[in-house]
Amino acid sequence: MALSCALLAVLLFAPPQDFLAEGLKALDANQPAAAEPLLRQAVQSDPSDFSAHFNLALALSLQQKDNEAIQELRRTLELKPGLYQADSNLGTLLLRNKRAADALPVLKEALDSQTNAGQKSPRLSLLYAQALYETGDVVQAGQYYRAAAELDPKSAVAQWGLAHSLLKQSKPADAAEHLRAAALLDPQYKDGLLEVAAEYEKSKMIAEAVAIYREFPENAAAKERLGQLLVANGNFAAAIPGLEAVVKESPSLANRLALADAYKMNKQIDKAIEQLQLAVVSDPANYDVRMYLGRELRDQRKFVPAAQQFAAAAKIQPESVKAWNELAAVLVVNEDYAGGLAALDRVRALGKEVPGDFYYRAISLEKLRQPKPAMEAYRQFLATDGGKMPDQEFLARQRIRIIENELSRR
Repeated sequence: MALSCALLAVLLFAPPQDFLAEGLKALDANQPAAAEPLLRQAVQSDPSDFSAHFNLALALSLQQKDNEAIQELRRTLELKPGLYQADSNLGTLLLRNKRAADALPVLKEALDSQTNAGQKSPRLSLLYAQALYETGDVVQAGQYYRAAAELDPKSAVAQWGLAHSLLKQSKPADAAEHLRAAALLDPQYKDGLLEVAAEYEKSKMIAEAVAIYREFPENAAAKERLGQLLVANGNFAAAIPGLEAVVKESPSLANRLALADAYKMNKQIDKAIEQLQLAVVSDPANYDVRMYLGRELRDQRKFVPAAQQFAAAAKIQPESVKAWNELAAVLVVNEDYAGGLAALDRVRALGKEVPGDFYYRAISLEKLRQPKPAMEAYRQFLATDGGKMPDQEFLARQRIRIIENELSRR
């Protein structure tokens, strides 16, 4: 009986469990899930204990339970207004949840608390700068990013943020300076220079954009854009090596066409045609590529393969007057008069004949020994051309006289 009374006395006078202390131990051991129920008990035991609310918020945030954590931090600030750590953590969570406008006043309060205490925090300056940037105040954001960089010269994030605020202000040269500083501190930030190059392009500062793209010889997208810029600005010879490398790494249709353009403008027609042929193989149903290749073959007087491309284009787009006209022209020039007439008939059916169509029709009909329809076609050509093709008009008049004489002798 004495033992039972002694045990009862121990139970009655044992100190209560310290949930807050045990919760803090779990947090220190990086066990937020274990800390959470203990800290909830601490809050329940004393709802006015701001420390319990603050640490419960920390345990919740470490488990990505941000909405509950935000509520606990707001309760903390109700109990302890101006608590720097609570403002800082609340601002961080609001930013993490894309609520920059809500974060601004909270972070400003934390900054003011630090300033009043004679302290400066690069982390707080960064957070406040981010909130300003995300709410569109890029000028003031730049000021706080700059302050963070001055407080922590090794902060690549501060340099990166300052650079982007300058980009938003259309100051690419200044932005490039700070992106280079960020890249020196952390190489992963170097790709940010590509954004500067894009801004240079918008500002028509092509030479500056080209200079940046040249700094990325291993970046396929940068090499592709470099080649495109060089081609667009007439520097075809300089563009070709980079475009060749891009096509080798990524033989996309766009890349092949860019290389074909560069070859063509650099008078390397055979290589241009080769790229266009490969482009057709990669996308056989592409009307524009078929027409491009057909015209290049036509200009090299390779009429049969040119006709094949124009015929394929006309099959892809049967309503294309251009395709049928091109097909008719190469067939007639290659003395396939029956095929040429068939293509011209398709143009006529579409109701889109032009003077040149009448001229090619006249030649074809005459060669096929149909003098009367040929003479009529020549007359239609003369009636519609209006002096645009004087050499052909002269020949048409000559052929009409010859046909008339031949018919009169019959």
